[in-house]
Amino acid sequence: MTPLPILYSFRRCPYAMRARMALRASGTPVELREVVLRDKAPEFLAASPSATVPTLVAADGGVIDESLDIMLWALCMNDPEGWLAPEAGALDDMLALIEHIDGPFKQSLDRYKYDTRHPDRDRLEERGKAAAELVALEDRLAESGWLFGGRPSLADMAILPFVRQFANTDRAWFDGEDWPTLKAWLEAFEQSDRFQAIMDKYPQWAAGDPVTVFGDEFATQSPA
Repeated sequence: MTPLPILYSFRRCPYAMRARMALRASGTPVELREVVLRDKAPEFLAASPSATVPTLVAADGGVIDESLDIMLWALCMNDPEGWLAPEAGALDDMLALIEHIDGPFKQSLDRYKYDTRHPDRDRLEERGKAAAELVALEDRLAESGWLFGGRPSLADMAILPFVRQFANTDRAWFDGEDWPTLKAWLEAFEQSDRFQAIMDKYPQWAAGDPVTVFGDEFATQSPA
């Protein structure tokens, strides 16, 4: 039997979330290995050039350690919901938006959420910069409910985990902002079966543990 690809993941990491969502949507089973960031398994460190999650080790030994590349890898094999073919725009348009969110928005999000790591930056100023990006998303979502048409696409699923992270930094403040469509978009995501399915808790993986299969309906080890 061909060995399953291995996914090194961390439950709360937004990058790992979007990788798990794409694997689940594509029906691509992987062996999930939960990483504890303060106690990284040597097998993970040996596999990941960047020592970051998510990292996927393919059955042929190839390594993918960028979350968006993992999404594309899975969806290029099987994309039953058409995430790579949005109703409006094209794949390149989605990749450009994702790159922008991964760049300026994520930079300001980090400086806002982890402000003690950035003493040279004004926390509220960084929140304002990130919020300006959400205003642009609000305008886009108001047209059709999703970022590239009337159904979810790669862009939505790649970006939503980071909007969730921003919202949860100060949920009371976020909830008070006038972003009705964006907040409905986020709420639908957080309440979805898809999100719940990728947020099960698993114990820290160590060599010799039973294999946990993730990405299809059947798992050989129950969540913690």
